[in-house]
Amino acid sequence: QVQVVESGGGLVQPGGSLRLSCSASGSVSRLNGMAWHRQAPGKQRELVGMVTYGGRVITADFAKGRFIISGDNAKNTIYLQMSTLKPEDTAVYYCNAILGTSTYWGQGTQVTVSS
Repeated sequence: QVQVVESGGGLVQPGGSLRLSCSASGSVSRLNGMAWHRQAPGKQRELVGMVTYGGRVITADFAKGRFIISGDNAKNTIYLQMSTLKPEDTAVYYCNAILGTSTYWGQGTQVTVSS
């Protein structure tokens, strides 16, 4: 069993920055990767980006240039550094950990971009 916990969400003004963290614990010795998704009100959940166990980083097109995803395999942790935030970035940000054919999700952390 794998437990996934996100942290770092909150309220930020447009143009501001925020850093999210996500840690996996439990049976994590052979994770394939970890990923960030987000779900805005009334919209489908979408991939923000992911880090594979081998260290490859995949970033969604909308996130390139403003969001940076990084990982620390030793800590089973990934990060999402967001900058130049816009109101349309308001969403619940979810992290997941991929282990074989199983995916484990965190509870999500709310990010609200508003003045």
